[in-house]
Amino acid sequence: MGSGSKPSATRQGFDEREANAKEEVHADEAVFHDHLPIVSSSNDRIRPLLDAVDRLRQLNVMKEGIQLPTIVVVGDQSSGKSSVLESLACINLPRGDVICTRVPLIVRLKHHPSLVPEIFLQFNDQTVPTDEAHVADAIKHATDEIAGNGKGISNTELTLVVKKNGVPDLTLVDLPGITRVPVHGQPENIYEQIANIIIKYISPDESVILNVLSANVDFSTCESIMMSQKVDKNGERTIAVVTKVDKTPEGLLEKVTRNDVNIGLGYVCVRNRIGNESYEDARKEEAALFATHQLLSKIEKSTVGIQVLAKKLVRIQANIIAKCLPDIVRKINEKLKASISELNRIPRRLLSVAEVMAAFMGIIGSSKESLRKILVRGETDEYLDEKNMHCAARLVEMLNQFSTELHKYFSDHTNNFMMNEIEVLEETKGIELPNFLPQTAFRTIMQRQVEGMSKLPIEFVEKVWTYIEEVVISVLNHHSESYHQIQLSTRRAGHNLVAKMKEQSINWVTEIVQMEKETDYTCNPEYMKEWNKLMAQQHTVIDNITKFASSKVVIDGSREVVVGDLRRYKHVLPQAFDLKMRLIAYWKIVLIRLVDNMALHLQLSIRNLVNKEMEKEIVNELLGTGGGVAIEKLFVESPSVASKREKLNTSIKLLRESQEVMANIMDEIASAGD
Repeated sequence: MGSGSKPSATRQGFDEREANAKEEVHADEAVFHDHLPIVSSSNDRIRPLLDAVDRLRQLNVMKEGIQLPTIVVVGDQSSGKSSVLESLACINLPRGDVICTRVPLIVRLKHHPSLVPEIFLQFNDQTVPTDEAHVADAIKHATDEIAGNGKGISNTELTLVVKKNGVPDLTLVDLPGITRVPVHGQPENIYEQIANIIIKYISPDESVILNVLSANVDFSTCESIMMSQKVDKNGERTIAVVTKVDKTPEGLLEKVTRNDVNIGLGYVCVRNRIGNESYEDARKEEAALFATHQLLSKIEKSTVGIQVLAKKLVRIQANIIAKCLPDIVRKINEKLKASISELNRIPRRLLSVAEVMAAFMGIIGSSKESLRKILVRGETDEYLDEKNMHCAARLVEMLNQFSTELHKYFSDHTNNFMMNEIEVLEETKGIELPNFLPQTAFRTIMQRQVEGMSKLPIEFVEKVWTYIEEVVISVLNHHSESYHQIQLSTRRAGHNLVAKMKEQSINWVTEIVQMEKETDYTCNPEYMKEWNKLMAQQHTVIDNITKFASSKVVIDGSREVVVGDLRRYKHVLPQAFDLKMRLIAYWKIVLIRLVDNMALHLQLSIRNLVNKEMEKEIVNELLGTGGGVAIEKLFVESPSVASKREKLNTSIKLLRESQEVMANIMDEIASAGD
């Protein structure tokens, strides 16, 4: 808003209410009439705002993450907390030696023009009327119903509404008194339970902390002070009420003026009602005490007495409400918009077989397109941050790893150089011309080598299909997450289909391995090229073995081999060398052929899975058994989606009611500003 623009009527209305509230309180504080009620008349400007906040509290708008301005009453056990509330409400509350307040007690005080009070409790979706004579018992019974008959506590709220002539227009939340040592019947962790409840209520910035302190203790050692300082270090939203001042007046003035514990909203000193004193008599005694006592009379009059406390709380309440309401309105509107948007993103319920089938085919179509993108085309835009779903890259990594592992087998041709070939040649020789290389020898060694690596292709296929299964199921789950029964069917179909494809691949690769094991052939010119290159060294290598005493010879230009016992087999060395070089050249072809064929097979299998087999498998899973009965099952919405829909509808209903409450009060404020 520019410096020259005028504030809105709504904002202006807030400011005027806050200013008027302050003026009234200051005017009231200037005169202290002992015979008057705590508040002599209802604050017509504050009451509508407080009613709006109380209505939001009843709607439980806090569960939507929207905090309400709240005055939270905390104090150590036996600090006089109940006496302060009694004096404000002018009614008797439960008393005792142990924790009296065992649940968060929301005390709603409202000035009532009638001389006949109206008092009732609200809890567990019920309203229980009572009266002044029985209100303490009614609170005890309600507390027992909420927290049990023992001495334990609960975080379920109990609301006490007091409409009575002369009470201040206030809403306070009274919390259990803090105790460290559990008494008989209390849980061992009673302190932790109470602390958790207190921290929950005093942590929001919208909460004002009303800290009740006994005059006879060191304020800095009070548990309630230490807790409030955790969430309000500078005390900007903490006010302190000092009780039992008549019992320990010594040093009180110094305590409240020195302010060692950072009470930003100031202190108010009060006298507790004693015995069966009437509330009117108690106020008179309190006024006389602070007027005549040698020590207490020195305390500033604007900081003593229940009446001053009531008016100060009314002012603080007016300020915090006026400050918070615009943000509450904004948050309600934002939450409502977000909830409606989220609800609209949930697919609607399926109401007919045609709708089920349309949704079903849509799921298949969207799933197929996603799988085409990530498995066939190698696109990653749908899963930018999920590297496991970058399928093309992951499959290439697996294929490269497979190729590396294959090449590790029999890659060291220098170990026991030619000895294996010599042994096989000796065992496969027959009655034949001496210068022919036996085919049996070549095939025997090849069979051994293929057998040695035969598990690798099968393990690779299983690994690849396990990965593809994870991807397929993930995609199907994603596209069918809104329909639980369809999701179950598609997931089952996905598992079944991948199992079939995996079995086909294993059968295929087993046959390929068997083919390499039992037969040998290639038309690849690289075989002859590599063999000729290797054979060019034959005479040199054999001469080095047979004519020189060196223990090592070099083959293939760089690899050294140990001669060992080779000189003993001079008669077979040329054949053994020829056989070795044929095996080396052909093994390279075999490995390349295995990797290439595996890559082609997997690409074709994946394309067939996505483009042909998946839709047939899912349709068969859906319609193959049971027919219409299976379709009927698909009408059932996913439990998680149904729960989410119900939760969103509940939130939207609550937020719309809250929005209406705020709209009414905003209209009222705008009208008052005109």
